[in-house]
Amino acid sequence: QVQLVESGGGLVQAGGSLRLSCAASGLAFSTYAMGWFRQAPGKERNFVASISWSGRTTDYADSVKGRFTISRDNAKNTVYLQMNSLKPEDTAVYYCAASRGRYTQFDSYEYPYWGQGTQVTVAS
Repeated sequence: QVQLVESGGGLVQAGGSLRLSCAASGLAFSTYAMGWFRQAPGKERNFVASISWSGRTTDYADSVKGRFTISRDNAKNTVYLQMNSLKPEDTAVYYCAASRGRYTQFDSYEYPYWGQGTQVTVAS
């Protein structure tokens, strides 16, 4: 049974930083691309970042480029999202997801496995 468990969310002031973690189990983690998505209240779930199985390739939504960094530790079966210079518009539930393949993906339908989400709130 695949499990993805996010942690690290919380309340932060604008301009601050948070680091999200996602611990994976029940899958061959090092062979899966991983992604982060977010969903704000009343809005659809949107792509944030993705990382290939090896960690060599990463992709970001334009809205977070230069502020967020996705990384992974295959020895720990964990993927991270370092979020700096946070803005109120970054407020959302952040979801970790495991892709069908090894390479970065932008579309949520390419990710069959999802975590339960962690709330990030950025106060102005």
